[in-house]
Amino acid sequence: MLEALFSPDSVAVIGASRTPGKVGHDVFANLVKGGFPGIIVAINPAADEVLGYPCYESLKAYGKEIELCVIAVPRSLVEQAVKDAVAAGAGAVIIITAGFKEVGEEGAALEKGLAEFCRSRRVRLLGPNCLGLLNTSAKLNASFAGSMPVEGSISILSQSGALCTAFLDLAASRHLGLQKVVSIGNKAEVTEVDLLRALAADQQTRVIVGYLEDISNGDEFIKAAEEASVQKPVVILKSGTTAAGQKAAASHTGVLAGADTAYGAAFKQSGIVRADAFEQLFDYATAFAMQPLPKGKRVLIITNAGGPGTMAADAVEKAGMEVAELDRNVATALRQELPSAASVGNPIDVLGDAPPERYAAALAAAQEDGEVDAILVILTPQAMTKAPETARAIAKTMTGDKPVLVSFMGGVEVMPGREELAASSLPDYESPERAVAALKAMYEYSMWRNRPPRIVNRFRVHRRRVERVITRSRRIGRLQLSEVKSKAILKAYGFKIPAGQLAVTSEEAVEIAERIGYPLAMKIVSADVIHKSDLGGVKLNVANAGKVRDAFDLMMLRIREQVPGARIEGVYVEKMLDRGLEIILGMSRDPQFGPMLMFGLGGIFVEVMKDVAFHLAPITFDEAMQMLLATRSYAMLEGKRGNKGVDIEAVAVGLLRISQLTTDFPQIIELDINPFIVGEVGSEPVVADARMTLSAPLK
Repeated sequence: MLEALFSPDSVAVIGASRTPGKVGHDVFANLVKGGFPGIIVAINPAADEVLGYPCYESLKAYGKEIELCVIAVPRSLVEQAVKDAVAAGAGAVIIITAGFKEVGEEGAALEKGLAEFCRSRRVRLLGPNCLGLLNTSAKLNASFAGSMPVEGSISILSQSGALCTAFLDLAASRHLGLQKVVSIGNKAEVTEVDLLRALAADQQTRVIVGYLEDISNGDEFIKAAEEASVQKPVVILKSGTTAAGQKAAASHTGVLAGADTAYGAAFKQSGIVRADAFEQLFDYATAFAMQPLPKGKRVLIITNAGGPGTMAADAVEKAGMEVAELDRNVATALRQELPSAASVGNPIDVLGDAPPERYAAALAAAQEDGEVDAILVILTPQAMTKAPETARAIAKTMTGDKPVLVSFMGGVEVMPGREELAASSLPDYESPERAVAALKAMYEYSMWRNRPPRIVNRFRVHRRRVERVITRSRRIGRLQLSEVKSKAILKAYGFKIPAGQLAVTSEEAVEIAERIGYPLAMKIVSADVIHKSDLGGVKLNVANAGKVRDAFDLMMLRIREQVPGARIEGVYVEKMLDRGLEIILGMSRDPQFGPMLMFGLGGIFVEVMKDVAFHLAPITFDEAMQMLLATRSYAMLEGKRGNKGVDIEAVAVGLLRISQLTTDFPQIIELDINPFIVGEVGSEPVVADARMTLSAPLK
């Protein structure tokens, strides 16, 4: 798919320069110094030769076909350079030059035209405004980065050229091999989706690492990321998230679901390992590249000092993993090899005077223990510590069956040991906490890889009833649906709705009340009144006809005074519900990734603590249950300290019904069921209040 970019047999640099420090010179010099085995051609009308290679006035003057063209000329000359490259038979072009959509409308228009021209000729375009690319297996350095990295198994795609160079430099300092490094720049034609698919299929790439500021196509990205993650780890650092999408939000879900939440949900669903900082990007990549995945979350710690061992144990527990219990027989055998003062619990403390052999004995025992899934080895510099020798002993003892991560804590004293670890391809971390974070990332990815097949069940529903409500509302411009219409839609999708009816006069309210029975709830119905309770638009536990009349008249008076001009449909008279736990279920439609479901407990849990969980639709039952488990307030659902639990599975089913509804009807852009009253196991949850927002029809 991208062979002309990654493995060309010939490369031309349009804008090759004889002056060191100029981009055109550095790109050409990197091709030469990198040992590219194919044909290298310099194009520059002002030069006869560059670095001993003949220089041609143009590709036409060169007269032969070229597979890849790297363009490093002023923006005004780029369009002609692209046309010349295509005329010369290029299968791909890399535009290094900046000054396109990142600087304004004129540049954006030029960039769009170049992309359309290349697509029409089936030529792949990388950039513009990019660093270029490197492919160590092909000895191709078509970039203006520094020296060529050693060949390895980590491939990088980045929207920032500077992040590419930073990763290259850090990798060199750690003796870490890289496979392919691609700066995608403005993504005019080749995008992160193309690269995910290409690198997923690349046999030499074991780990894909990425830095992204935006995503071109949400649906395609999720598909490509999931396809890649099934085969190999994909670690992404995402920046540039904003709250712009929240400005017009009318629901709790819309307010709480920022852009970053959508990316987090998309990454989790597609198996992407998300890094929150540059150091994590590197930490996770090295762990995935160098070690096998853990089969579980039981971690054993080996240390020569009590404090760091305790720090590591704390980090393991906080990460949601387990401090492993050493098998009794293994512990007994290990005790014979360690001094009597040593601890063979977890952490295994080999003592401050531990020679390399003591570390090797502890590591060998840990690897034999079937109750251990991953191992963390910690070394601190004591007077008798032999860091390099210990590093070599660790490397020699490893079997490769379980992940072993190392933390040589300190600076000057442990540096020789860290060099040995790097030479032995052992992931090394400056602190136990960073090592544990990497182990957690590996464990969660391993669990994602081994998840059961996704089965999205569908319910029998009355879809046409919903179609009628939505079509009529959009036709008359009523995009904020009232409680009455929202509940009608939810009822059509299997939700239980309390008995109730809209009243437009106090007499009609009394007639409805007498029919459905007391006590009652009465609520103003107006698309212009969102927070009804705050404005006196809700009255609960109405007990008789006289109070129904009084509540109706007072409610209408208050709303007309406080919201002049509000379009009031009437008052909804509804049977009061039995008590239960108040829950909020919702959906906010992200412009990139589609419907994003939300779950949370009512009251302080949402308003103050923001204790909510999100997941992209469509959703499976297992994923719905994981949403509930992801909240701190899950214990309230189970029932603790004398409180009865609620029907947790019924809450999950409610999420599934919203998932189906909002997948079926993309016109629904926000939805809140607040509150959703849930009772004990066996009872049916009830929708107490609901609202929806529709998209405006296209003109």
